[in-house]
Amino acid sequence: EVITFSAADYEGVRLPHDDPVVVTLLVELFTMKRILIDSGSSADILYKHAFDQLRILADQLKPVKTPLVGFTGETIHPLGSINLSVVAGTTPCQTQVEMT
Repeated sequence: EVITFSAADYEGVRLPHDDPVVVTLLVELFTMKRILIDSGSSADILYKHAFDQLRILADQLKPVKTPLVGFTGETIHPLGSINLSVVAGTTPCQTQVEMT
């Protein structure tokens, strides 16, 4: 389903803008707040603290051999990857997807 924004959503926003989009989603039945949507990113990253709060054990992660390189050139080796159920929106306008 298409996501659209109404005039009410732009209240207080000076156009044109390049503000980040931050949302709240339901991830594995937990409400996760302050999720930054970065359409230019090539990776979906969840920090270890979030995994701990979701009660995801390290043995549930699939190994990942490709390191991530940050903007300053630092290299980080991910702990692994996992598929998670993500729900966006509220009934009747919601969607559920599985994300890695």
